Amino acid sequence: MNLKKIPKKLLLKGGKIFDPTLDKLKKADILIEKNKIAAIGQKIKDNNASIIDCNGLVITHGFCDVHVHFREPGQEDKETLATGSLAALAGGFTRVCAMPNTSPPLDSPEAINFIVDKSTESPIFIHPIGAVTKDQKGKDLTEIQGMIKEGAVAISDDGLPISDAQVMRLALEYTSMFDIPVINHAEDECLRNNGVMNEGDNSIRLGLKGNPSLSESIMIQRDLELANLVNTKIHVPHVSTSEAVSNIKRMKKINPKISAEVTPHHLYFNDQALSNYNTNFKVAPPIRSENDRKALTKGIKDGTIDCVATDHAPHTIEEKEASFDMAPFGMIGLESCFGVINKILDLPINLIIKLITKNPRRIMGFNNNLFEIGSHIELTIVDPNLEWVFNENNIYSKSKNSPFIGETLKGKVLYTLSKGYLADLNTKN
Repeated sequence: MNLKKIPKKLLLKGGKIFDPTLDKLKKADILIEKNKIAAIGQKIKDNNASIIDCNGLVITHGFCDVHVHFREPGQEDKETLATGSLAALAGGFTRVCAMPNTSPPLDSPEAINFIVDKSTESPIFIHPIGAVTKDQKGKDLTEIQGMIKEGAVAISDDGLPISDAQVMRLALEYTSMFDIPVINHAEDECLRNNGVMNEGDNSIRLGLKGNPSLSESIMIQRDLELANLVNTKIHVPHVSTSEAVSNIKRMKKINPKISAEVTPHHLYFNDQALSNYNTNFKVAPPIRSENDRKALTKGIKDGTIDCVATDHAPHTIEEKEASFDMAPFGMIGLESCFGVINKILDLPINLIIKLITKNPRRIMGFNNNLFEIGSHIELTIVDPNLEWVFNENNIYSKSKNSPFIGETLKGKVLYTLSKGYLADLNTKN
């Protein structure tokens, strides 16, 4: 990646501009001046501008990920805000929401302020998500209002389910005053029973303890019922089962404030991928059956699932080289996201782009009018038809725990423009 400041004048020449807000695709030039959109039109000429030839490429909103783990503070050996930002740029993301399960967790206004302050100089926008409960122990609510004032865009104890239904209800009631979503890691811990992969024929064959699909769907149904009772926003993370998709679809007809996400890895793989005990496939919730994978794809296509989020979860090589039972849950996903979903979903490029631009920005309440004249630059330029093999050279995260290494993907991010920076990804294939 070649990362540099955007020239004072930059002309994006001959690309197809897709505005996900208006759902319009047109061929035009974009003139950028002092990091803002100065003009959009046909055959713009400016002899003083640097030029990027975008012929055959699509120019669109910078991607937005509502679910990443950047590990800072406390686990900087896995990822930092700085390295996470580079991984995001490589994947076309200009804006991410960082989960609070750091060490210590982001469970106070001071902790939220730390992330906001430290990310000021980052080449992307990093929005912290505050913890629901103190020390993520599932008992006492945090200073939610104080965290929101410092910049928290949602609350979650991600990684640790809120098992106490009354605590979840109180969190939903409290956040209803601020119009931000509550995000609960949807697993019933008792039903999960320390399972390390999807419960089924493959878990029996591999001799690994299974996590039944019911552990997710029953928790999601509980949370959706509570959100309906309180009439407030709720966002369901990393949906992985067909039963959960059915529950969400049914409850969305009652409560329009429900939103849901799915990860690229749950869309791409099924539990047969774990046959060689590769710990990079160990995630929470686990990669499920082929029937579940198809249900997730259908849920995307019929609108039940609103967006794709990577759940980017870096771990060190030493941790992931442990036995499958002992290795931590999680994989990285920012750099590979676009190529994965563009390949596996078999949807028009405009619908693919909405899943990682308009829809997640709507969920988090971010500005969606990025092609307005005078707007600060948040743009991503992609070749939607380029087939390429994902390898370690494409990874800018501090960690390398990706099961997509060696996979042939379709569609590649070539340039990301964010906060005055231009990331040129043409330097690696």
